Amino acid sequence: MNTKDLENRAQGTILGAFIGDALALGPHWYYDLEQLRKDYGPWISDYTDPQPHRYHAGCKAGQLSQAGYLLRMMVQSLVDCGEYDEADFCRRLDEDLFPQLDGTPVNGPGGYTSQSIREAWRRRVKQGLPWSQTGGHADTTEAIERTLAIAVRYAADPRQLARAIGANTVLTQTDETVVSLTVAFGAVLGQLVQGEGLTPDISGKLMRLVKSGELPFHAVTSDDLQPPKPGDPDPPRVGRFASPDALLSPAAMATAAIDPEIRIEPAWKVSLVYGMPCAIYHQLPAAYYLAARFADDFEAAVLHAVNGGGQNQARAMLTGALVGAQCGLTGIPQRFIDGLDGSAELLDLARRLAQQL
Repeated sequence: MNTKDLENRAQGTILGAFIGDALALGPHWYYDLEQLRKDYGPWISDYTDPQPHRYHAGCKAGQLSQAGYLLRMMVQSLVDCGEYDEADFCRRLDEDLFPQLDGTPVNGPGGYTSQSIREAWRRRVKQGLPWSQTGGHADTTEAIERTLAIAVRYAADPRQLARAIGANTVLTQTDETVVSLTVAFGAVLGQLVQGEGLTPDISGKLMRLVKSGELPFHAVTSDDLQPPKPGDPDPPRVGRFASPDALLSPAAMATAAIDPEIRIEPAWKVSLVYGMPCAIYHQLPAAYYLAARFADDFEAAVLHAVNGGGQNQARAMLTGALVGAQCGLTGIPQRFIDGLDGSAELLDLARRLAQQL
């Protein structure tokens, strides 16, 4: 892939995530789909204001939630440092974010602070603990939402990608399964930035990186997931991630997306198939499915993610990143860029990060 295409995909990833986040700001966390349709009509197609007395009340259409705020903070740190610098990122949390929080949910940038950030704030600010002891047990996608920028930065270096994403994740979330799933998402995204597609072949490519030692996941199967033969030694565990299964699920979702006998219609009902809640094991299958099904149609992918209700902000943010990586910045409709609050600054940050590749 030439430099221009690589940078286009990298920028598409970052802008796609910001756009997905902002599109779901208004209709965020509606688990009653009838109420969602009543408040926003049969199809949400653009940025919307949050309703009074709901999540993000007081924010305006096109603005970012706190997830977008944290992603912007991560991109800024990567751009300023030229690499992932944990001390710099933690300093930004200490100086820029935490002073705006008070430990309650309905507070902070974007009008809402997630569980993992609230827990980190309490341990860091109220208890005075070092960053090595701030991680909690939230089983959500919050680390993915900021570390997707690290995946872009190290798209061509899977070993460093895994190391940096793993290290950043445990600042706020320490559950081993959550960490593995977060690193796996970054590995998938890195492949897409490099020009691969979210197809049934993606997991085979990732497993080859495991076999070569570039992705630190443990695996006992041989090529094409064949079982080990009698007498084969137990392979040494490489790195910290216990199982590569998180690398296999994207191929399953991609297979479902193209199988004519498996149809989710309309596609927004992916939220009903894989689940509407916030947990990472609900969010990732839906995002992978939508990004595989609408690989070259950014608008369809993110709007189906938004219109599915529930934790649609994470679903749209992750889907936007995955599809943005495949179609590039040039594949994102201009109206979504124009309507994004602070789009000029965000475009510049994405451009500068892409140039680091």
